[in-house]
Amino acid sequence: MDIRSYLPARFPAWPTWRRWLFWAGGGVAAIGLVSFIVLLIAVYSTRASLPSFDELKSSPNGQMIRVHAADGTVLVSMGPSYGEWVEYDKIPQVMKDAILSIEDKRFESHWGVDPRGMMRAVKLAIANRGTDRRLQGASTITQQLARTIFLSNKYDFGRKIREAVLALAMERKFSKDQILELYLNKVYFGGGAYGIDAASRKFFGHPATNLTLPEAAVIAGLVKAPSHYSPTADAEAAVSRAAVVLRVMAENGKITPEVAAATNPRLVKLAPEPKQNSVRYFTDWALPQLEVLIDETDAPLEVWTTLDINMQRAANEAIRANTPANAQGALVSIDRDGAVRAMVGGKDYVASIYNRATQATRQPGSAFKLFVYLAALEAGHRPEDLVVDEPVTIRGWTPRNSTGAFRGEMSLRAAFAYSVNTIAAKLGQEVGFGAVADMARRFGITTKVDTTPAMVLGTSDVRLIEMTRAFASVGQRGVAVTPYGITRVTANGEVIYQHEVDTSRVLVSETVAKQMIDLMQTAVATGTGRAAQIGRPVAGKTGTTTSNKDGWFLGFSSGLTTGVWMGRDDAKAVPGLQGGTAPARAFAAFMGKAVANRPVEKFDTEVTLPEWELGNEEGYFGEPDNGAFVDEDGNPIDPGASAQDNPGGDTLDQDWIDRMTGNGPPREEPPAQPAPRDIPRPPAQVDRAPRDGAGGDGSRRQDDAGRREDGNRRQE
Repeated sequence: MDIRSYLPARFPAWPTWRRWLFWAGGGVAAIGLVSFIVLLIAVYSTRASLPSFDELKSSPNGQMIRVHAADGTVLVSMGPSYGEWVEYDKIPQVMKDAILSIEDKRFESHWGVDPRGMMRAVKLAIANRGTDRRLQGASTITQQLARTIFLSNKYDFGRKIREAVLALAMERKFSKDQILELYLNKVYFGGGAYGIDAASRKFFGHPATNLTLPEAAVIAGLVKAPSHYSPTADAEAAVSRAAVVLRVMAENGKITPEVAAATNPRLVKLAPEPKQNSVRYFTDWALPQLEVLIDETDAPLEVWTTLDINMQRAANEAIRANTPANAQGALVSIDRDGAVRAMVGGKDYVASIYNRATQATRQPGSAFKLFVYLAALEAGHRPEDLVVDEPVTIRGWTPRNSTGAFRGEMSLRAAFAYSVNTIAAKLGQEVGFGAVADMARRFGITTKVDTTPAMVLGTSDVRLIEMTRAFASVGQRGVAVTPYGITRVTANGEVIYQHEVDTSRVLVSETVAKQMIDLMQTAVATGTGRAAQIGRPVAGKTGTTTSNKDGWFLGFSSGLTTGVWMGRDDAKAVPGLQGGTAPARAFAAFMGKAVANRPVEKFDTEVTLPEWELGNEEGYFGEPDNGAFVDEDGNPIDPGASAQDNPGGDTLDQDWIDRMTGNGPPREEPPAQPAPRDIPRPPAQVDRAPRDGAGGDGSRRQDDAGRREDGNRRQE
């Protein structure tokens, strides 16, 4: 078929190329017309669905969270920060001129999309092809506003199309003044600040209505890359960018070249950046709990917490003043209902945000004996029971005391006060190492607790906040204490969460708890925790680990329980670090201030001093509790046991290694050691042979041989 028959008569002689050009042009025109109609429909349908100007003014971009201390003081504001809304007529003219000059100099003439800007961006893209640089310079202020309010920062072609349609629709619905007002009050300027008022207050310390020319230049320069040009991140970069803004303003006739030359952004006085103090350790721990406490994800939140500002200050000072050089320290203080009043996760939050109070797991040393003695007391022991400090070997492990000596017969109270390791080992064997582990888990220890004999000396890693929780539960006479940091949450003035304290869970009987307090207050009054005395009743326990790598003190007074840990993050030794030295002194420094305005509370049992004292510095401070008995991983060893200290015991030689690994012949049992003297016993109970990993019922054999078998008790 000849196409010429369809052409108009006046075009009979057109060449083929002209005919094809005619049809191609017609096709393009048709496609253009259809596209224009589709775009027109899209723009006006989008315009109809846009919120009103007043609705856009009232809708924030993101959720803001303001955190309060117990007294209402604002601790920190999280999320986007919005200042006061600045009406168009109150926005300084220098701010309008600066932002229009640097971001969209044809703002007053385009319809929301700038074709000239798009062509410039395409030219730049061609020049930079293959460099992975993004398309730049094409977005008008209206497009940026559309992206800020309605879209994400994801960069793809589809988003650019939607952005352009929204910009055209907004130009049809709002005036230029309204668009610029929305833009200057909503765009992100870095540092969490949205809008010029928030940015002005953050960077210069005053409202946006008072902005000067150099300040306006600094703020206008931030939009391109807020994190890079922020004055708080890089002051030099901010100044250089402000100089560019001033130059462009002069080129566009907004200011004269003389004014631009005379304006020095370096003279702008920046507001001091608030210091990131130790409060952030607390807020970093407490705020993530909101995810399980509430469902609100849009409305601004007011979060009221348990933190006591004065106690937090005292805690920070105590850790800074008492932590050894090149070491770290942490402190947690919990009130009787579980309210966390102070939390310090390190000496300097800016230098390290790692929270050693809640995240770090370290060996507690003799502080772990809390659970050994709780298990023993629950099994029927009493503080005045007599026990024997003597050499003992359990499954090839021979614990020794930090003094290197054995004291013979003593009360359970004295054994705890001076952290006698052999007694702790005996008690662990008697009640069952599994029972001790169960007691630790019962009191809130969530980390893995091993059940080897050396576990009684604190070889399992624990967290400071969980150990403090355990001591607080003892202080509350055996009622479980659960740490919490958030008391209530409000959204738009409505309470959406209110904490309720649960006191229904009893961990041990009140009698057992009182007996444990009896032992703990003796440890502070005359034992290893004497440095923790504050002039009122205190009950607590020290802990020191291998080669002085960790030092602990945990205790309570007047309803407040505080735990202190010190050591190095790399677990290297800290010369001179012991639970009874720096940690105990930090405890005393903090608690002396923390409970100063609280009434003195006496414990139910008066302090009973041991019938003897060690009389040397080791007994006072508490030498490493497990250093001589376990390796780096907490496995039992005995490198220094002598025949005198360990008659008939194991020697760390090839024979011992063969037997421990099962490569050598069976070894004959050594002859039975002399039985200790009779010990006052609790009321008779059903006999039970102790089993590792099983809980004890408190029974002990009445014959001498049985006491030798079951009477192996431990100490710190």
